[in-house]
Amino acid sequence: MLADKDRIFTNVYGFQPWNLDAAVMRGDWDNTKALLQLGPDTIIDRIKASGLRGRGGAGFPTGTKWSFMPKAPKPDRPNFLVINADESEPGSCKDREIIRHDPHKLIEGALVAGFAMRARAAYIYIRGEYIREAEVLFAAIAEAYAKGLLGKNACGSGYDFDVFAHRGAGAYICGEETAMLESLEGKKGQPRLKPPFPAGAGLYGCPTTVNNVESIAVVPTILRRSPEWFASFGAENNRGTKLFQISGHVNRPCVVEEAMSIPFRELIEKHCGGIRGGWDNLLCVIPGGSSVPLVKAEQIIDAPMDFDGLKAVGSGLGTAAVIVMDKSTDVVRAISRLSYFYKHESCGQCTPCREGTGWMWRVMERLRTGDADLSEIDTLQQVTKQVEGHTICALGDAAAWPIQGLIKNFRPELERRINEKRGGGVQPMQEAAE
Repeated sequence: MLADKDRIFTNVYGFQPWNLDAAVMRGDWDNTKALLQLGPDTIIDRIKASGLRGRGGAGFPTGTKWSFMPKAPKPDRPNFLVINADESEPGSCKDREIIRHDPHKLIEGALVAGFAMRARAAYIYIRGEYIREAEVLFAAIAEAYAKGLLGKNACGSGYDFDVFAHRGAGAYICGEETAMLESLEGKKGQPRLKPPFPAGAGLYGCPTTVNNVESIAVVPTILRRSPEWFASFGAENNRGTKLFQISGHVNRPCVVEEAMSIPFRELIEKHCGGIRGGWDNLLCVIPGGSSVPLVKAEQIIDAPMDFDGLKAVGSGLGTAAVIVMDKSTDVVRAISRLSYFYKHESCGQCTPCREGTGWMWRVMERLRTGDADLSEIDTLQQVTKQVEGHTICALGDAAAWPIQGLIKNFRPELERRINEKRGGGVQPMQEAAE
């Protein structure tokens, strides 16, 4: 279990004020000028050495991503840092806690990361529904400017850096990095074709890096406490601490910072007081936000909560939004509800996603009520494969994976509903041998 002295987010529950004076007491903005004096290349090398991987879902090595930015930006094409605070993934609620209770960690991280990438400014794109969080963020940025921590000669370092907060309008698709850039430019939030990648031509056609809130907020602490300290947590290729957001059928749902690779059972027992109704009552878990496949109870109980451990059980860490479902859950209805969400949030640019998400949801509804044919289960599986990997962005994959997880793990339940509705009393077919 992570010791309190090793927690990066010491005010995640808001027991102390969020403002600048309280943040300084917690160690933020502590001689930030010295961090900048390390130089851009040293900062990037130390982030690489720490093993930090993106906390927004994909898990790409953060230092490597930063190193793609031009080392000598042209005056007419400055570098930009864009921070993804859209957080619209069902189950995810960690970035809002950082912004609401510890915003200066994010703002200082933006300055340090922006300096490392030789960026002229950072844009924080915050989700439209986060009203109070946005108010705190605007106020915290104003405090930092008033104290000379941002703007001209930021922190007395001789480096000019601006931070802008931009409120979205509540579109899930704008959490995708290129759709976010389109939205920032005042256009319809639709993903762009890649290449060109944002590091080559991103915001306003300039080199841009898009990072998650948590990925940026941990940077100053890593530099202060050393990359080796951060890398001492978690398994190989899964280093550091991580904010887990645990919801659903646990006794105490919470957002908690823990070491990567902590076993699922330990995470739930220590921070959530166990599963509602005991461990025998656990049905399945969606371990990384709604877009990753569910995992059955017996497979996840001892699984390490990291990128590789969850990949091994056929799912993913994603944003570490852990949705726990006990045996009272109508799992078919739950996945159908997620299918509706992806149908609703599809931007409609790609035909497989525009047509496929609606089609998959309608079939899921028929499977939920049993008004389907047994052959439609295989047809639905085939359609998920035709959507997955055939769209500009990953929303098609996100819509397909929950359904694939349901068919893989709960096919007998789908067959039981269909047979019951027919009134034939036929025994469900056994799950096909792998």
